[in-house]
Amino acid sequence: MPAALLTTPALAEPATPCETPATHRISQVQGDGDATPLAGRTVRVEGVVTGDFQRTDQLGGFFLQDPLPDADPRTSEGLFAYAGERVNDVKPGDRVLVTGRATEFNGWTELSPVTAVDVCGTGRVAARPYLLPSGGLEPVENMLLTFPQPLTVSEHYNLGRYGEVTLSSQGRLYQPTDRQGVDPALNARRSLLVDDGSTRENPATLPPVVRAGDVASGVTGVLGYGFGAYRLQPTKPIAYRPANPRPRRPSPVAGNVKVASFNTLNWFTTLGSRGAGDAEEQRRQLAKLVAALKGLDADAVALMEVENNGQTALQALVDAVNAKVGAGTYAALAHPHPGTDAIQVGLIYKPAKLTPVGEPRTSQDAVFSRPPLIQTFRGKGERLRGGQSFTMMVNHLKSKGSCPSSGPDADQGDGQGCWNATRVAQAQALLGIVADVPGPIVLGDLNAYGEEDPIKALEKGGLTSATKKFVPARQRYSYVFDGLAGELDHVLVGRELRKRVTGATIWHINADEPRVRDYNTEFNPPGLYRPDAYRSSDHDPLIVGLTLPGGGR
Repeated sequence: MPAALLTTPALAEPATPCETPATHRISQVQGDGDATPLAGRTVRVEGVVTGDFQRTDQLGGFFLQDPLPDADPRTSEGLFAYAGERVNDVKPGDRVLVTGRATEFNGWTELSPVTAVDVCGTGRVAARPYLLPSGGLEPVENMLLTFPQPLTVSEHYNLGRYGEVTLSSQGRLYQPTDRQGVDPALNARRSLLVDDGSTRENPATLPPVVRAGDVASGVTGVLGYGFGAYRLQPTKPIAYRPANPRPRRPSPVAGNVKVASFNTLNWFTTLGSRGAGDAEEQRRQLAKLVAALKGLDADAVALMEVENNGQTALQALVDAVNAKVGAGTYAALAHPHPGTDAIQVGLIYKPAKLTPVGEPRTSQDAVFSRPPLIQTFRGKGERLRGGQSFTMMVNHLKSKGSCPSSGPDADQGDGQGCWNATRVAQAQALLGIVADVPGPIVLGDLNAYGEEDPIKALEKGGLTSATKKFVPARQRYSYVFDGLAGELDHVLVGRELRKRVTGATIWHINADEPRVRDYNTEFNPPGLYRPDAYRSSDHDPLIVGLTLPGGGR
């Protein structure tokens, strides 16, 4: 036999790309830890496409999943294939073989770049039922999930900008420092960030514009990762039920005098500084603030975040309200020492209902960057001597932003944020004033939640929270930050007034509304704006009812 016939024949090349087998299973690429054990290696995997997000305004790739899971619950069966500018003709349900480099991209296990995508038939992957609270999402990263339980909208701050909504199991999420019994770790495990599959800012088409407290059902999608968080990219529309309808008016508080507190979110008449950027935005902002004040219909309203330009901004607001409710209905007090901050506190009242006793007062204590405004009132028709009077002490304590890096005002990691020591000192300074005024009511944006040190100091000093007494815990919040609801705004009364408080409520017109509904014209779809009270600010107003001799109602 010729020698040539004794050589080993060469291996035949695959007839089609689909005959080139996978080198690894998806679970091997994922591994049983936080990062792929095959980082930097070129692999070929097989799976079924579960979500296609390749458009230029989307994620630039698609998800695939092994329809035959391995026996290890620690390894995910899903993977993201980043295609970049390469557009692959795939769709959900395609069985594909994908070649690419295993990569850990800022915490997201993916194939990048992808060098080959071969569609080799069809397949089926059922969405895996998944319940919150989560035991950890890494084992289901990139997988197709469905959540059979109702999930509550807890955050929508970036709904308009990035198309994001945070949902939570077992109802909405609350600030751990606002009330007892809230576990921060459990809050995190109860939460699910739902994205819109897009990388575009301020998309023209938004997800449903929902209120916090609304309930989602049928939540199904693929679980990606980005910007430090797992993100569910829906693969079918989410149904929302309006479980937290807009309150058309505040709940009644009884009594014959109503006192309110309202943070106006930078009501400025100076354009282009804070607040409105131009005349049109200012018109829209003013319309919303007027609607809110008209709806409150309080006899005296403590205001925060009013431009510190003398009486100009405050009087402009009063004039606009009076134009709607009747000339002379409200009058504004002049702050004797508003401080040097860009914003000041203010106080408006109904002269037909209340009579100021003495001149407005304040504090010269240097601890206050925004000095309080203090005014004593009696009900109209009451004699100057005798009878019950009350004193409003309007405050806007130091905020939690612009943190120092060291010292007692640095963030101590206890959940209270920075500047807590200053807020405590401000609270103690207020207690020094409380002793010298009749019927004190300390109210305003105290920038401290209900179980934080400044509130505890005020309560220890003899003041009682009206909202803690009258507002059910589930409704006792005035602000939502990072998906957590809590009460930053407070009304606390002294011993003389405890028995005269007839009720308290928080009018949820702002904290539950997405900011895409506010007065701003940039980025907000024009069809969403309404000249109503909803999203007139980012804080909800508080109202307290009092029964006072001579108050008359």
